Amino acid sequence: MKYLEGPFAPVTEEVTAFDLPVTGSIPAELNGRYLRNGPNPLGVEDPAVHLWGMGQGMVHGVRLRDGRAEWYRNRFVRTPGYAPMVHVIEHARRTFALAEGGLPPTELDDELNTVGVCPLGGTAEGFTAGAHAKHDPLTGELHSLSYMVGRDFVQHIVTGVGGDVVRSTTIPMTRTPFMHDFALTENHVVLWDTPLGFDGYECRWLPEHPTRVGVMPRTGGDVRWLDIDPVHVSHTLNAYDDGDSVVVDLVTADGPFDPSDPGAIRPTLDRWTIGPDRIDQRRIDDRPQDFPRLNEARATLPHRYGYSAATALYGMPFTPEGTPPDGAFTNALVKHDFERGTAEVHGFGADEAVGEAVFAAAGAGEDDGYLLTYVHNPLRGAGDLVILSAEDFTGEPVARVHLPARVPLGLHGNWLPDR
Repeated sequence: MKYLEGPFAPVTEEVTAFDLPVTGSIPAELNGRYLRNGPNPLGVEDPAVHLWGMGQGMVHGVRLRDGRAEWYRNRFVRTPGYAPMVHVIEHARRTFALAEGGLPPTELDDELNTVGVCPLGGTAEGFTAGAHAKHDPLTGELHSLSYMVGRDFVQHIVTGVGGDVVRSTTIPMTRTPFMHDFALTENHVVLWDTPLGFDGYECRWLPEHPTRVGVMPRTGGDVRWLDIDPVHVSHTLNAYDDGDSVVVDLVTADGPFDPSDPGAIRPTLDRWTIGPDRIDQRRIDDRPQDFPRLNEARATLPHRYGYSAATALYGMPFTPEGTPPDGAFTNALVKHDFERGTAEVHGFGADEAVGEAVFAAAGAGEDDGYLLTYVHNPLRGAGDLVILSAEDFTGEPVARVHLPARVPLGLHGNWLPDR
């Protein structure tokens, strides 16, 4: 029952609470909603074989305005038959919960209630916006790299600021890949075709399949493929063009591994420089970490800073009781300064657990802003929304918003500032 206990344990009720108590001071410039999605499995028939990432989606949100925490809400994504539980974004002034593997997004209203299934990014082939759809801050367009189980091709889909598809490109593959994430620059789309893929409807490591990296013009066209040693790409931090090369900071994991056993995966942070005919792979930090984020204003452009969640063995002092059962998360966040080649660690309480942190801008500087994240607080038996200063990363939290319910460890989210 390890994925149904401790910081992973699902909640059984939808909760609404107003005027939340706060320790510290919420920055007055933070006006918007912090939303995060993730699995919330109920009624599991066999807990012994239950995997993290299974179960109905639930979005957790906190509304900040004028230095106050106006409300907290958690709402099931009420889509029968499947679970949009991977991510939550805003596009064309609408909020969407995103799913994996070609399943369509679900629209939510401003209070997180389900509006209904919406084919955001829908193409004639039935593909929609993927789990890691990315905004281009320069154009406002939404880019997706979408796969669908049973199809031997993927699609790059560009959705305009009004929500309509403006372009889609079909990319042939040799089988259905597990293409969870991708990279985007001003001029290119970068794909990761790794041995982790689908054999029928089973996702597993296929040792006979090569690892290859594809670079395609954003406007469509032929993909330039380069082979590398077997490795899987978990998540992309950011990518940018540098002359005739593409630079990507990303989280990788050496294989082979069993995808049903996340504890066997050791993700680390790398920098790949993809040239015309070779890839230079450099390890930035070999301590386990994942769920990297940055100031999204720097997406597709050169960046200096990145933030990730430490996973097991990173080196922070945590107790066995505070360690998630598969090492998915610990009690620490990491800030990387790529210009200086340094890393800082913000550790929370020994028995706390923290997941992905997202950046909320407060000014024009790349590091001028705050990091928002949910922290599982076992002393209260509930969650806190913690706000850290990005510039004073190791300092005390600027604020802790005390939530009335637990927030299980989950997947991805976003800060959605008021329009």
